[in-house]
Amino acid sequence: MANLPRLSSAHPFNVAYFSMEVGVDPAMPTYSGGLGVLAGDTLRASADLGVPMVGVTLLHRKGYFRQHLDANGNQTEIPSIWSPKEFLEPMPFQVPVTIEGRQVLVTAWRYVIYGTGGHPVPVYFLDTGLPQNSPWDQTLTDFLYGGDEHYRLCQEVVLGLGGVAMLRAIGHDRVGTYHMNEGHSALLTLALLNERTQSQKRSLHALTKVDEEAVRRHCVFTTHTPVPAGQDQFSIELVQSVLGEEQTKILQNTGCCIVGVLNMTHLALAFSHYINGVSLRHEEISIGMYPNYPINSITNGVHAVTWTSSPFCQLYDKHIPEWRHDNLYLRYAISIPLDEIRQAHEEAKRNLLAEVQKHTGIAFDPGIFTIGFARRATAYKRADLLFSDITRLKRISQEVGHIQVIYGGKAHPKDNSGREQIKRVFDAAATLKDTIRVVYLEEYNMALGKYLCSGVDLWLNTPLKPMEASGTSGMKAALNGVPSLSVLDGWWIEGNVEGITGWSIGENSATEGNPDIESASLYHKLESIIVPMFYQKQLEFTKIMRWAIALNGCYYNAQRMVLQYLENAYLAASKNHV
Repeated sequence: MANLPRLSSAHPFNVAYFSMEVGVDPAMPTYSGGLGVLAGDTLRASADLGVPMVGVTLLHRKGYFRQHLDANGNQTEIPSIWSPKEFLEPMPFQVPVTIEGRQVLVTAWRYVIYGTGGHPVPVYFLDTGLPQNSPWDQTLTDFLYGGDEHYRLCQEVVLGLGGVAMLRAIGHDRVGTYHMNEGHSALLTLALLNERTQSQKRSLHALTKVDEEAVRRHCVFTTHTPVPAGQDQFSIELVQSVLGEEQTKILQNTGCCIVGVLNMTHLALAFSHYINGVSLRHEEISIGMYPNYPINSITNGVHAVTWTSSPFCQLYDKHIPEWRHDNLYLRYAISIPLDEIRQAHEEAKRNLLAEVQKHTGIAFDPGIFTIGFARRATAYKRADLLFSDITRLKRISQEVGHIQVIYGGKAHPKDNSGREQIKRVFDAAATLKDTIRVVYLEEYNMALGKYLCSGVDLWLNTPLKPMEASGTSGMKAALNGVPSLSVLDGWWIEGNVEGITGWSIGENSATEGNPDIESASLYHKLESIIVPMFYQKQLEFTKIMRWAIALNGCYYNAQRMVLQYLENAYLAASKNHV
């Protein structure tokens, strides 16, 4: 990419990207869903662009969990055991963190992402599974989003305080920017305050506003949470127990503890010079939630080469060979012959249906209009909105054109409403079995996600507004010429060009979603526009597929996203190395 802005070459790793979860390999269960996949895509795009970056996360020896669904859709979970040494390089360093007054040792494993030009971005997975630690302390890097608040706070100590200490031990001591991907890593700001006072041989009690501003200049915070309930919050009593009185007093003095609670989002907000939501709509929501902070937006993107299926990679390589190093060239997909786009999609669809049959034993018909829906199973995602009028859905399939549906996604073990969502899909599948084939794929992961996003004919997204901060699955679909039918929330407010890149569900308004209006809109679009077009106007449908690539694929990618972070956040901070 011409004239790419570069950070200072004097310090090889200027940006330290902290995230509780990072998805770098489908076989490594170090992610739960969108947040971790986004983190992995950010690091991959940074490697492609030659950005001097390093990633920091936790190891999660027992993963998020392995999912099993019985015949009725009841989810059960078991640990996802894996062997770090099969994927990662152990680092010869150990650093201490203090938890509840005792010393806990942290080591690290390294995974290196190489960009298209060979630029390396190392990712460090922190691990407390050392024999020197107590049996309980060894479990701190076992489970992603597991345990109680005490366990979670201890994990966040390891990530924030342990992460900064590990960077120093490895030799990354001239970091210009600390990017916090959500508030889980916000305690890194406390580590930076500690370093500043120690380097100047001053007491922590002597912290000044100048010290706070010095740390703030080097921190960037991306919030993904559009509701207060999604924030990590810990009682002061718990914080004192885990961190000790002196460290807790520092946090209280920064104003991040409100009514006896440490709010990790507020901590990250208070110590970041650049703060952003992950879509334009999410910026508006976040400003309403945090009116005292200067919040911007950088809409999420996905790593194009990772999420483009093999048939479409071959198609782009043939017609747009520049697309791998500069995703903006996908704009020129508008010149790709429609029959070649159709052929590539048919191959991607066959690959998906073969994968579905391998996992379930169920054979889907490649000639039938196929809808895909896959994301974390939780109430606001409304996986069951498609089935709000079973009779009408049956009629559409019988009278307008046959439909089949593929679902996927895990519910957090403690999210009972999410578990119920899965069961409702199973119930609907049983009711519709003689008319519409519906399957729910268990153990959904990055590998299945790539098959699904590229192989269905339509990507469905039905979140309850305004709870979709961004969403990225529809972006992955667009890279493969799959249009979306989605509620106007998150990124789709920006990406939807009605009847060109896909279709909207309901109205574009700032009010909360109305299930009755949205279900009626969903059925109307399927019955009157989308299904008839698929079966009767294949050329027109393929034009929409091509526009989805040329308009959305070329823009909603991680390369564009990282360039925006470079320009707006990283370059300003890199001038002042800590």
